[in-house]
Amino acid sequence: MDELMEILENLRPDVDFSAETALVTGGVLQSFDIVSLVAEINDTFDIEITPVDLVPENFNSAGAIWAMIERKQDE
Repeated sequence: MDELMEILENLRPDVDFSAETALVTGGVLQSFDIVSLVAEINDTFDIEITPVDLVPENFNSAGAIWAMIERKQDE
């Protein structure tokens, strides 16, 4: 989780990712942010986030992103 938080903070240092729960639905993260985030997560965690995974529920909070990473690692 620490690695994910570092990625998020580097992407958008102005956002409190530990508290935010509407990253996508609240417009905090834009589409370019998501593209950059997915690329960084894929490289860092050696997983492949596919278009099927690109739903707001997987990206609305750091916890949701982390849960998705753990699911992808178990596949």
